[in-house]
Amino acid sequence: MNKHWIATALLVGLLGAMGLQAQTLPYPSKPIRLIAPLPVGTATDTVARILANELTNALKQNVIVDNRVGADGAIAGSEVSHAPADGYTLLFGTNSPMAAVPALRKTPPYDPTKDFTPITLVGRYSSFLWVNAKLPIYSLSDLIAYARANPGKLNYATGNTGGIVAMAQTLSLAGNLKLVHVPYKGEPAALIDLVANNIQVMFATPTTAQSYAREGKLRVLATTLPQRSPGAPEVPTLAEAGLPKFSVSLWAAIYGPPGMPSAIAEQLAKEIGSVLSRQDVKEKLEAQQFFAQSSSPKELEVFTAEQLQIYARTLKEAGVQAE
Repeated sequence: MNKHWIATALLVGLLGAMGLQAQTLPYPSKPIRLIAPLPVGTATDTVARILANELTNALKQNVIVDNRVGADGAIAGSEVSHAPADGYTLLFGTNSPMAAVPALRKTPPYDPTKDFTPITLVGRYSSFLWVNAKLPIYSLSDLIAYARANPGKLNYATGNTGGIVAMAQTLSLAGNLKLVHVPYKGEPAALIDLVANNIQVMFATPTTAQSYAREGKLRVLATTLPQRSPGAPEVPTLAEAGLPKFSVSLWAAIYGPPGMPSAIAEQLAKEIGSVLSRQDVKEKLEAQQFFAQSSSPKELEVFTAEQLQIYARTLKEAGVQAE
């Protein structure tokens, strides 16, 4: 009995020591999964992989991009909102799952201000308005005139909710133009039909569209950025092109599950901010016409709440009803 009791006590002590050690291991002590809401080949996937590669080096732990595609990014958002709050599952959140989904759903799958831990902004996407190059359209004013003269004859594609909101506001500000909406699960598939002229108009990122533009198959009309893109200074903003009230912003940020320790959120924000401040990383991102911008967790919390209000107001003003 004594030997059995001693052995049991030693085992309990050993397990307790192992548990204490696990609790005190420095973060991160194992690989981190970065959930991306859009498909491989999109700007979101490309930027997420650039960041993950740099963070792997900075944190000395693998940061693995895991694409969870569908439901306008809500699948990825929902997975992270229910993940353990230990810092090993993060969301590469964009305006799609974190602003547009709640604005487009009568019953949103989560609340971006309550069901996540904000960590840091990553930056802003350049999105451009493209048309098939076979059309006699060379400017936004040409597009508006053509659409008015041919109501219901132009098809426009959307590959994500950012495209849905941007086009909804564009059509509304241009005088409620009548174009036919054809939704796609991602930009790459939509662009194939845009090049084939099955679709005539689309908002898309340069990451997915610029190769077709170089081949002369697409023509760019304007950018959603508030200022002209350094990578395409000849392209006017939508405000310059004739829609001064255009306000849709496309962005990316990092979020964790709810209840994540503030010390881990602060550590990640600091590490990501350091990575994004490096000139070599900026150049890699700017090659995708993505512009780095980091923040504190508190600043991202405020930004997220503001974006929710902007997207909801924009969709309401454009007459888009939540489903």
